[in-house]
Amino acid sequence: MHTTPRHPKLSREDGQSIVEFAFVMPFLVFLLLAIWQFGVAFHDYLTITDAARVGARMAAVSRTASAGTCQSAMNAIQNTVSSSQWSVISSRITCNPSSPGSVGSSYTISITYPATIGLPSIFGLPGMDLSWNLSSRATERLE
Repeated sequence: MHTTPRHPKLSREDGQSIVEFAFVMPFLVFLLLAIWQFGVAFHDYLTITDAARVGARMAAVSRTASAGTCQSAMNAIQNTVSSSQWSVISSRITCNPSSPGSVGSSYTISITYPATIGLPSIFGLPGMDLSWNLSSRATERLE
């Protein structure tokens, strides 16, 4: 036997999909923003890793005096990173040794870059602001 509901409008499910989407959408947006922010941080890490490698290579093949070796490495690093990153890392680059040794000795460049990830709050829950230092070191033998 087939019965019809007393109030047919109460049993309809016309807006169910929209309501479910409204509940899920903030979490999807949060997830997409988190993926994007971690992608930016990973890009920054790759950039400073490449900059350290380029700087160490430039210092290893530089034939200038001791002050010029570190300066030529700094110039190579500046050409590798963006201007906004350079303003942050220019004071956080270490050349070791500060004066070049003999052929075959090592030259190390260390870079530290402060990275931050900011994620918005959802449903009144606090957002996340994470910050840490990305660091990279590259060593090359002097030629």
